Amino acid sequence: MQIHIVNAFTDHPFGGNPAGVVPLDGSSYPEQSWLQQVAAQVNLSETAFALPLPDSDEADWALRWLTPATEVDMCGHATLATAHVLHSAGIATGTVRFATRSGVLTTTASDDGSIGMDFPTAPLTAVPVPEGLAAALGTEPVSTYETGPHVGDLLVEVANERTVRELSPDLAALVRFGDRGVIATARAENPDGDYDFATRCFFPGVGIAEDPVTGSAHTALAPFWSARLGRDELTGLQGSTRTGLVRTALRGDRTLLTGSAVTVIKGELTEAARPGR
Repeated sequence: MQIHIVNAFTDHPFGGNPAGVVPLDGSSYPEQSWLQQVAAQVNLSETAFALPLPDSDEADWALRWLTPATEVDMCGHATLATAHVLHSAGIATGTVRFATRSGVLTTTASDDGSIGMDFPTAPLTAVPVPEGLAAALGTEPVSTYETGPHVGDLLVEVANERTVRELSPDLAALVRFGDRGVIATARAENPDGDYDFATRCFFPGVGIAEDPVTGSAHTALAPFWSARLGRDELTGLQGSTRTGLVRTALRGDRTLLTGSAVTVIKGELTEAARPGR
């Protein structure tokens, strides 16, 4: 049973967001407790578990994502990492359909090595700035939005890109906001640069202090910034210490996310660590 560590939304090792990927065999998932133990052992923001669906007309693989603490409804970077592993191993070509808790998600590999992902667009609902958010985040929000059930974050617009980069939130206080956490974002300081907006994501609610590059958050960032910048195709920079770029294309109720990935570690689970042992 192989396990891969893949850096997603980057074209070089040690950048982007690392994810664990475990391709499974058999006809069903192992026990939930085993999946959670593996995710806790890997100890990355998400570990993806992919199960082939040879008899399904709707999807090619089932896909589940677990943080070290819990299972989540949607994860962009671990989906990108999984598609990268399947293509790199020659298991899949072209378009791959994944059955997930967020519906069927498709990924398509391009000749340049990038992978596009078709995700549901997050519904944005403007809400008043919650009491205590400014103190927890360390800056006064410009506006705040709920991002719907699958993303579950509070999207917070802040004054400028420099503010995004310098944030040092009180994570213990921030856990009160959003089901998963908080997306902090601002327009890029240089409108002619390589990206259109900058973001950082803090998810203490699922055991992640700061997520390096968050694909699912960009299903909310795409409609947010497309409405303000007047363009359906944008590039977002996630300004964590690892950094990464996510290309977004808004298509109504769907958002296309595109990025690259690099495998940095490939190994296998020992016999003692496999399900049922």
